[in-house]
Amino acid sequence: MAESRAGQRQDTEPQRGVREVKSAARTVDLLDVLASRGDRPARLQELADELAVPRSSMYALLQTLIERGWVRTDVTGSLYGIGIRALLTGTSYLDTDPYVRSVRPFLDEASEALGETIHLGRLDGFDVAYLATRESHEYLRTISRVGRRLPAHIGALGKALLAERPDDELPPGPYEQSTRRTHATREALAADLAAIRERGHSVDREEGVDGIVGFGFALRYADPAHDAISCSVPVVRLTPEHEERIVAVMRETRAKIEATAHRGTSGVPDWR
Repeated sequence: MAESRAGQRQDTEPQRGVREVKSAARTVDLLDVLASRGDRPARLQELADELAVPRSSMYALLQTLIERGWVRTDVTGSLYGIGIRALLTGTSYLDTDPYVRSVRPFLDEASEALGETIHLGRLDGFDVAYLATRESHEYLRTISRVGRRLPAHIGALGKALLAERPDDELPPGPYEQSTRRTHATREALAADLAAIRERGHSVDREEGVDGIVGFGFALRYADPAHDAISCSVPVVRLTPEHEERIVAVMRETRAKIEATAHRGTSGVPDWR
C-alpha cells in the first residue's frame, strides 16, 4: 500500500516546475488515509507503515494535527481519526461553491416532483464526491452521502461523467465491485459508456446497491462536465411508467440547471 501511495504522489506531482513540499504532501496524505478509513480508527504503526514514514516523524505530525483539530485521538492516545476541522473546511467548500449553490433549488424541485432521492456529485479523479442530496420521504438512508466518495464506475453519477470523456482515460482495471452487477472490466464499462452517450443519460441497475436503480445526467456547464445529478429509486417502486417520468423530469431539471448555472456563477473564480 505504501508503494501505491508513493506512486500516486508521483503521478500528481506539479507539472509547472514547482517542487513538491514534502511536509505538506505528507500531511495531506495522512488526512486522506484517515478520512478513507471511515469509522475505523488507526494506530500509529499502521499510519507509519501506510505512508512509509518513520514512526517518530508520524507521531510528531499526528500531535501537531491533534493540537489544531485536524486529527483526533482517544483517551489512551493510541487511536487516531479525522478531526472536526476537516468537517468545517468541507462545509465551507460546499457553502462557497457557486455551482452547488446554483443547483440546490433544482434538486428540491426534482425531489418534490418525483418523490425520490436526488443527488449532485462531482468527479474527482476516478471517484465521485457527493455534494448535495435530497432524500426521498419513502426511502430514507441512515447515513447521508454528502461528503462521501464512490468509485465512478459504480453508480449513475460517475458513469454519466465518465461518458463525457474518451475511453482511453479509463483505468485498465480490474475494477472494484460493489454488487455482482458492477462492471469489473474496462471492456464492460466502455460498452456501457457507449450506450450512455447514445441514450443521453446513465442507468445504474443495482450496480452500486442491491435493490436500487439510478439515473444519471451530466451537467454540461463545463467541458468536459465535472458535475452530474442523479435520481435513485428502489426497484420495488420502479414501474416502466415511473422510469419514463423520472427520465423526463431529470432531463428537464438538467436543462434548467444548465440554462441558469452561468448566471448564478458570474463574477466568481473559474476553479480548476
